Amino acid sequence: MLKSLRSRAVPLASSAHQIETLEGGDFQNGTLKPFDETLKLQGAWPLTPRALDILQVNLGYMCNQTCAHCHVDAGPDREEIMPLDTLKKVLEVAKKTGVPTLDLTGGAPEMHPNFRWLIETARAEGIKEIIVRSNLTILEANANYKTLPEFFKKHKLRVVSSLPHYSVKRTDKQRGEGVFSKSITALQKLNALGYGNDSELILDLVYNPSGAFLSADQTALEKDFKMKLKEQFGVSFNQLFCINNLPISRFLEYLLASENYETYMETLVESFNPATLSGVMCTNTLSVGWDGRLYDCDFNQMLELTVESASNHIDHFNLERLLARNIRVNQHCYGCTAGAGSSCQGSLT
Repeated sequence: MLKSLRSRAVPLASSAHQIETLEGGDFQNGTLKPFDETLKLQGAWPLTPRALDILQVNLGYMCNQTCAHCHVDAGPDREEIMPLDTLKKVLEVAKKTGVPTLDLTGGAPEMHPNFRWLIETARAEGIKEIIVRSNLTILEANANYKTLPEFFKKHKLRVVSSLPHYSVKRTDKQRGEGVFSKSITALQKLNALGYGNDSELILDLVYNPSGAFLSADQTALEKDFKMKLKEQFGVSFNQLFCINNLPISRFLEYLLASENYETYMETLVESFNPATLSGVMCTNTLSVGWDGRLYDCDFNQMLELTVESASNHIDHFNLERLLARNIRVNQHCYGCTAGAGSSCQGSLT
């Protein structure tokens, strides 16, 4: 099943149909409680932002991989890409607000034709931290990308890299044949430049579960990753971020096709942890879609749930209005609040 999801020959269900799936159905233990009702029981409704610390920018859905769990439905056949005018407006907003972190994602953000210009301009504007979320294999794709590690180092980018596991079998099963080998080569090159060892060159890894279950304990798994990667490949890194798979896009298709959807949703609901609410990423992060529309998080972006504000596009950005908004939630939000919690920066508790 996972292998078949690597093809987009059959289009994914629309965002409206995905939301309908998430909101409907009587499960074995009764009707699935709406997430907003759970928040009300915790005295946490409405959920509101506390700051704007991170501007997360999706540069487009084009990617050299087509991973089975990808919530963005990225791949080589995707043509959506952020226009240059929109990029310039993102930088204007970043400069005007003084947001400390610019978090670049995709697809493979490095495939954007203006990627290097964006980094150079953002650094010139004085943005303190720039994150590039790399799938690693793009750094081995061709000559155009093989010089990126040196470019990353020059501009002291924080590299957050996807690596589902420290074994070949589990990584290639989730991300495609040959991915593990290319990823290790890319990590070794980054290490050779000082990444993972120099305090100014941060290299983090991201772990996603390979099936319909919650992420393992982040601290314990990080210890295992560091030991295995160092012993077998000489690879060092800073932190491991454990992220739960949210029931949207390709992962939702997998859950439905494998008849794991109800069980997984029940697991998420039963594992709801109120202690995660103060740290969920939608409270300090704003997501910018490739077309400039604004979202509470990149998961809402995939469901086309724009922010509840008149300032719902980068063209109409108004920080005061955005900080006064209520955050839009739906059933997929159980994924960020289950167990130890989940965000783009890993576990929350």
